[in-house]
Amino acid sequence: MIDNKYAVGIVGCGGMGGGHAIAIASGTGNAVWNDDSNEGTPWEGDMNSDISQKLTLAGIYDIDPARQKWAADRGFRNYDSYEDMLADENIDIILIATPNDVHREQAIAAMRAGKHVLCEKPVTPTSEELEEILAVSKETGMVFYPRQNRRWDKDFRIIKKIYDEKLVGETFNIECRVQGSRGIPGDWRGMKKHGGGMMLDWGVHLLDRLLIMVPEKITKVFCKLTNITNDEVDDGFKMHITFENGLTSVIEVGTCHFLSLPLWYINGTDGTAQIDNWDCEGKIARLTSWEDKDATPILAGAGLTKTMAPRKGNSVDFLELPEVDFDNNELYTNLVDTINGTAEQLVTGEEALRVLKLMEAAFESSDKGVVVDFE
Repeated sequence: MIDNKYAVGIVGCGGMGGGHAIAIASGTGNAVWNDDSNEGTPWEGDMNSDISQKLTLAGIYDIDPARQKWAADRGFRNYDSYEDMLADENIDIILIATPNDVHREQAIAAMRAGKHVLCEKPVTPTSEELEEILAVSKETGMVFYPRQNRRWDKDFRIIKKIYDEKLVGETFNIECRVQGSRGIPGDWRGMKKHGGGMMLDWGVHLLDRLLIMVPEKITKVFCKLTNITNDEVDDGFKMHITFENGLTSVIEVGTCHFLSLPLWYINGTDGTAQIDNWDCEGKIARLTSWEDKDATPILAGAGLTKTMAPRKGNSVDFLELPEVDFDNNELYTNLVDTINGTAEQLVTGEEALRVLKLMEAAFESSDKGVVVDFE
């Protein structure tokens, strides 16, 4: 510890790791992104917990001299090697922000050195590697914490409230899409050897959120990966999931979409909710009566339809999306409380393992072109 705070050493100080360094050093927590032109801007959200009283930055290690200079220019300590960092008795937590293919060896080395681990997603490219990590965590007693920070995204918090409180009745369909038009980032995320691809980059977030919202057993998985802008790894996918209770879900990620569909679209027995974008613009249409006495056929193409005619105001209400309270720093405070033994771990290794196995089922489905049984 340093000054009675848990000291964090960051391995990997690229865009994401550098953002972590600024966030922890400044006390803003789960809140920044950085590059050469932007020192980091806090994400919106209520930060009710003050991590500056619990965490401090011990330093960073990166193999790139340019990133070492970046850290030094900001007054952050540079360690000469990862072994040097692990040998520092003041460090309590290692935050892993390196490419996915080295997470397993770095996490295991950290826990065997007596350090707790906060690991960027996906914690490993395969479920087998994560099982090795969890075994070492159990053996050493060190906390291994997957950094699934997007559980605290405002859009997800809104959708989860709608689902949990049945604001559109019994939900029978959930669709979530993240679509952009810039292809895969021009770094290791486009390389198979480093665990690149959009399933492991964005899919891990979207599936993690779906599984904590809908805890029921999954029965069927069908997925199609795309390789439109990159031949080495997937640059997107569309995944269909069926739960044992009959609920279905569509999860889609695309990097060659120049017009985007809604971020969320959820159907229930009493209505529909939609979130259009990251600004959480959207609405709820809630049924007041199945009867619509004023329903009249409309012209649809070359024919008439009454079935697809829009409802009138007397049978459906249009409502604003619900307000939600959330703390962007809850992951960090829960990490500390978990280490102290005063709280249950909110993001568990077992939850991350289930997501990895679901992604592996998606890869199998796409490779074979078949529906895969799951769980």
